[in-house]
Amino acid sequence: MEHKMFCYQCQETAGCTGCTRVGVCGKQPDVAAMQDLLVYVTKGLSAVTTALRAQGVPVAAETNHLITLNLFTTITNANFDKEAIEERIHATLAVRAELVSQVEGKEALPQAALWDGTGDWEAKAAQVGVLSTENEDIRSLRELITYGLKGLSAYSKHANALLQDDGQVDAFLQRALAATLDDSLTADDLVALTLETGKYGVQGMALLDKANTTAYGNPEITKVSIGVGKNPGILVSGHDLRDLEMLLEQTQGTGVDVYTHSEMLPAHYYPAFKKYPNFVGNYGNAWWKQKEEFEAFHGPILMTTNCIVPPRDSYKDRLYTTGAAGFPGCKHIPGEIGQEKDFSAIIEHAKRCAPPQEIETGEIVGGFAHAQVLALADQVVEAVQSGAIKKFVVMAGCDGRAKSRDYYTQFAQALPRDTVILTAGCAKYKYNKLDLGDIGGIPRVLDAGQCNDSYSLAVIALKLKEVFGLEDINDLPIVYNIAWYEQKAVIVLLALLYLGVKNIHLGPTLPAFLSPNVAKVLVDNFGIAGIGTVEEDMKLFFGQN
Repeated sequence: MEHKMFCYQCQETAGCTGCTRVGVCGKQPDVAAMQDLLVYVTKGLSAVTTALRAQGVPVAAETNHLITLNLFTTITNANFDKEAIEERIHATLAVRAELVSQVEGKEALPQAALWDGTGDWEAKAAQVGVLSTENEDIRSLRELITYGLKGLSAYSKHANALLQDDGQVDAFLQRALAATLDDSLTADDLVALTLETGKYGVQGMALLDKANTTAYGNPEITKVSIGVGKNPGILVSGHDLRDLEMLLEQTQGTGVDVYTHSEMLPAHYYPAFKKYPNFVGNYGNAWWKQKEEFEAFHGPILMTTNCIVPPRDSYKDRLYTTGAAGFPGCKHIPGEIGQEKDFSAIIEHAKRCAPPQEIETGEIVGGFAHAQVLALADQVVEAVQSGAIKKFVVMAGCDGRAKSRDYYTQFAQALPRDTVILTAGCAKYKYNKLDLGDIGGIPRVLDAGQCNDSYSLAVIALKLKEVFGLEDINDLPIVYNIAWYEQKAVIVLLALLYLGVKNIHLGPTLPAFLSPNVAKVLVDNFGIAGIGTVEEDMKLFFGQN
């Protein structure tokens, strides 16, 4: 039977092989087709910019930002709006047409750089989608690189929003995208490019860390309320801290409170956001619970990035999007990098709504990014040397709907009392509200922040390696048991591989886009493995019977 679509970029892809009729995420075939076509023309534009750089011609920051936002738009659960994606294709073709005339020997460019946009777009998308690469291993490596670059684009875009750019990251991202069109590259060439993607993943995360901490200060240990106030509220989800800052500025004195949801929780850890009296707490849990939680919130919701779950009619009129996010029928708040967005519509909407319904009470503690943990370095080192802390367990990554993800809650509960969890990303919602206690005042769950703050976990590991005088990062008492869902987790994985980390366990399933041969390369060279049962993994990691 002919596929209506093909997508296998997320962990929940149908049958762990690929979505072929409709996306598990809710993406329809026509939207999937336009996302495939947007990636294709973005690769074509990247081939042009890469050729221009080789000629010594500079590439404008606006073009870099266009390419970054294009990739971000195609990340899982970010944008379901076909018309918005088509507008980005038109914009990309227009920029490419302007630049391609400057390329010397443009006849050597790939077809993706020369296609003029005529004809049936859905038919074209079917010709250039994932399955257009026939060789399974080449396809697997091209997609692994592309998904890593999608994750890198997300981090670059957030840094760009804070007026921070890294020309090296932009140039690499575009060169690597263009390389996925090059049929002369062998599997070995693509494996090398995969590791290079990890190198620039580290650099991109460092850029975003610099952007966030320069703008908002270093995250610090913070107690965050998970209850509600009596005022109407706006709920902010996604990852973009600049959007949150603009919203907080514009809600001052309006009588409207602002709450975070899911990956926006770590905003509370930054000193700069603590000056806003109406920034009252975090509402709810990980992204996949939003249907129930958004309904109970009563007020409008602002999605600044992924992860959007197709909304219920009961709150669809309260769902607003901005940036790379989009959903048909929902209001989109425009604004380019460096522009002040106008949030007046969502603020006025909030004033007409009832206060949020209370769904839980209490507090959770976070703020353990690298600066805060390193400030506690003496205490941590002493605990390790005394034997009070025997191991750290990195449980970063993503949460998701699958019942199999209950493994991570059970794993956290079963951990020996002398272990500390290092986490970042929405995976933390599987255990950050458990009463796991502390070790000599050090909480047993150290939350560094968003998925991009996995950089902090790498910095912490490298610092501990230095403190303990170790030659190899893998000699540290650290276990890596990471949950993944989408493409930002892919770039985190590639970054860890580039840093030399081995024996990472990845779950709840290995990616469907890894062919058997590519998976074998990762297993043989880096010790990548899946997860077992909690009992099996306790025995593997800690020797428990």
